[in-house]
Amino acid sequence: MSFIDNVKAKAKANPKRIVLPEGDEPRTVQAAAIIRDEGLAIPVLLGKADAMASVAASTGTDLSGIEMIDPATSEKAKAYAAALHELRKAKGLTEDAAAKLVADPMYYGIMMVKMGDADGLVSGAVHSTGDMLRPALQIIKTAPGMKLVSSSFLMECPDHSLGADGLLVYADCVVNPCPTAEELAHIAIASANTARTLCGIAEPRVALLSFSTKGSAKHELVDKVREATEIAHSLAPDLALDGELQFDAAIVPEVGASKAKGSAVAGRANVFVFPDLQAGNIGYKITQRVGKASCFAVLQGLAKPCNDLSRGCSVDDIVSTVAATAVQAQS
Repeated sequence: MSFIDNVKAKAKANPKRIVLPEGDEPRTVQAAAIIRDEGLAIPVLLGKADAMASVAASTGTDLSGIEMIDPATSEKAKAYAAALHELRKAKGLTEDAAAKLVADPMYYGIMMVKMGDADGLVSGAVHSTGDMLRPALQIIKTAPGMKLVSSSFLMECPDHSLGADGLLVYADCVVNPCPTAEELAHIAIASANTARTLCGIAEPRVALLSFSTKGSAKHELVDKVREATEIAHSLAPDLALDGELQFDAAIVPEVGASKAKGSAVAGRANVFVFPDLQAGNIGYKITQRVGKASCFAVLQGLAKPCNDLSRGCSVDDIVSTVAATAVQAQS
C-alpha cells in the first residue's frame, strides 16, 4: 500500500471536518464530492452560493450533502468578527475591519478552525501560501512549544531499503529561507512528529544535514547545525537525533559507520533536516526527478492543521491533501 493510500485509510477511520475556502473553484468543487463519496473527511465549501452552484453545474458535480457557506451572509459571521476583533485589537484591528475580514472566505475559514467549527483547512488552488499562512499565524498561531511554521516533504522512493521502507521526510523545503539554530531545532522536532503521526513511522531518526560530518569541516555554517542539534537534544531528549551529518553519512549504513561511529542515526536516518531553504528545495527536487520519488508536502507547527496547495494542483492533489489534513487533525 502506498503512502497516500495509508493516509486515506487513516482519514476514513475517523473523518474530520475540513473547510475549503475556495468553494467556487472547479477542482475544489470536484474534490469535495470525491472526499464526500470516499468518506475521507466532512468537506465544507465557502463562497457565494450562486457561484458554487454554477461551478457544480458546469463541472457536472453533485454537491448534495455537502455544506456550503457564504461568509458574507453566514449567521456566525457576527460572532466570528467579534472573536477576531478581540484577538487582534491590540494590533490595531477595529470592529469594522474585523467584520470586513470575516466576509473573506479565507479569514472566515481560519476562524472556523480557530472556533472549533472545523478541524482543519486546505487552500491554495488559487491563493498563494502567504494568503493562507498570514491569517493562520495571526489567528490560529503556532502549537505550544513551537517557534515557527515549517514544511515537511514526504518522499516515497522506489528503493525500499532507504529510510522507513522507502519513505523519507525532508524539511524545510518551502517556508523558512535561512533558519537560525533554534529554528532548525524546532523544525527537526516538528518533522519527527509529522513522521510519527502522518507517516506512521514508529521510530523517527532525525539527521541534521550539513557539508560536514562530526567536525570533518570547520565553518560557521557547520557550527549552526551543530548548535541546532544541541538545542534539539535539550528540547526532545528522547528523540533519536544527530548532527551534523552529510547526506551520505545519514542514509548509507556503511558510510555512517565509517564517518560517525556510534551514532544511533547515521546510516539509518528517515527524517532529514536541511540547513536552509536553498538546500531543502534543491534536495527534494533532485530526489523527485533523479531518484524518481513521489512527493507530498504538508505544513507543520500550527496549533491546528492548515495546508497549502500548488496553484497547479490536480483534483487528486486536493483530495490527498484534505486526507492528510484530516489525519493531522486526528492527533
